[in-house]
Amino acid sequence: MSLKQEIDRRRTFAIISHPDAGKTTLTEKLLLYGGAIQTAGSVKGKATAKHAVSDWMDLEKQRGISITSSVMQFEYDGYCINILDTPGHQDFSEDTYRTLMAADSVVMVIDAAKGIEPQTRKLFKVTAMRHIPIFTFINKLDREARDPFELLDELEKEFGIGTYPINWPIGCGVSFKGVFDRNRRQIMAFNEMHRGQEKLHAIECDITDTEKLTELLGPYQSDELVDQIELLDGASFEFDLEKVRKGELTPVFFGSALTNFGVEPFLEYFLQMTTSPLPRVTSGGDSVDTDNDFSAFVFKIQANMNKAHRDRMTFMRICSGKFERDREYLHVQGGKTLRLSQPQQIMADDRQIINEAYAGDIIGVFDPGIFSIGDTVCAPKMNVEFEGIPTFAPEHFAMIEQVDSLKRKQFVKGVEQIAQEGAIQIFHEPNSGMERVIVGVVGVLQFEVLEYRLKNEYKVDVHRNNLPYQYIRWIRNKDIDVKSLNLTSDTKWVQDFKNNNILIFTSEWNINWALEKNEGLILEDFNKG
Repeated sequence: MSLKQEIDRRRTFAIISHPDAGKTTLTEKLLLYGGAIQTAGSVKGKATAKHAVSDWMDLEKQRGISITSSVMQFEYDGYCINILDTPGHQDFSEDTYRTLMAADSVVMVIDAAKGIEPQTRKLFKVTAMRHIPIFTFINKLDREARDPFELLDELEKEFGIGTYPINWPIGCGVSFKGVFDRNRRQIMAFNEMHRGQEKLHAIECDITDTEKLTELLGPYQSDELVDQIELLDGASFEFDLEKVRKGELTPVFFGSALTNFGVEPFLEYFLQMTTSPLPRVTSGGDSVDTDNDFSAFVFKIQANMNKAHRDRMTFMRICSGKFERDREYLHVQGGKTLRLSQPQQIMADDRQIINEAYAGDIIGVFDPGIFSIGDTVCAPKMNVEFEGIPTFAPEHFAMIEQVDSLKRKQFVKGVEQIAQEGAIQIFHEPNSGMERVIVGVVGVLQFEVLEYRLKNEYKVDVHRNNLPYQYIRWIRNKDIDVKSLNLTSDTKWVQDFKNNNILIFTSEWNINWALEKNEGLILEDFNKG
């Protein structure tokens, strides 16, 4: 197969949702169709100890939530599909933001009973900023659900995006009979016991065939379906593939991931509508075509994925060309060439050494501590640098210190490695050692994850003392004497580990005080891209 053919058959997308909307369940059903897993969930140890294959961290399995993004690749119908399963919980949203930078399209899962929830709203804004194509899967139709027209209206008003239902639900909950495919004019009948064991056969039935509709659905539901489809055909948005690919129109699918209903038709339509990998923009504003020489950027770093090795894995999204094992590539930010001798394809915590990969693929490489989020790796003659990945200001702070002073080395290694992953940010008070650090996070559950990982991965117990600070600003004056600044008593001066001077505040009033009382002081917001 030629380079172009390999790239053209790739589809790379992220799945986003509010917690409990069914995102991880949908991911697993997609993997089932690709043969990547044999059963939903993966048995570890006892036969009863099932957990989602995409949730690899022990804490995720215990709590039943996704904490980190997972990467999965499988083949289906000639396509090579890369799925990025993201955390749903808002406290881990920064990981999701970074992962969205590596995706070409997004599948948004919505609970049919709850509609749009706060985290869905937040994540949508990120996708909209990048004009990423969005496909909506409205889930849990086998349970009681809101009126589908209400759900569409909410999508349109909340997100300012057009909707086009590809299929339409026939009832919900105990009266759920299936869906009507608007394009193919077919009914897919729901059977709770089917569970996707074989391909569902659609029943050819045009909406004008009232006799057959009544036979299939009964008089009430057949009349209701006819009225609803006529309303949709006459009043809803027209389907426009160009608008879909610009993120201006979302195709909507109704189904039930848990019972495996509507998942395969969704996958088939999705693969037809979404694009193969597109050119990526460099920091200078140029674009790199996918068939250029090899280039990639780092969007995720994860330490200790494999308990047996305790190594650090860096995830790269390939932007252009073909990656080949053992070739020398340039690490742009480090200014050095390196040989990536053990590139891996990842399926949650399972790994497989690969010899080649193409634009659109996600690869994992061992990292001795040289990579940072947003770094570019490319063929030496290219020397390109891609747009930076946004970092987000921490909103919660705590003082963390080790319980056992003899474990200082493990403590320092643990907090530094976890900080390099981007989930936490660490600071210290000037002229203080590393026996204790100030940790900043976007969501408070990150503190729990940090403590858990320090204990289980680095064998270090810590004390945590929550701090009242909520705002953070860089001091941009390099020549200023920070010790002489006139600050309120509840403002704290800290440094990051590049010794940049930073102020953390309990309120916006304190920020204004600092600016008013210190002429010439320049403070910069922490958010950057």
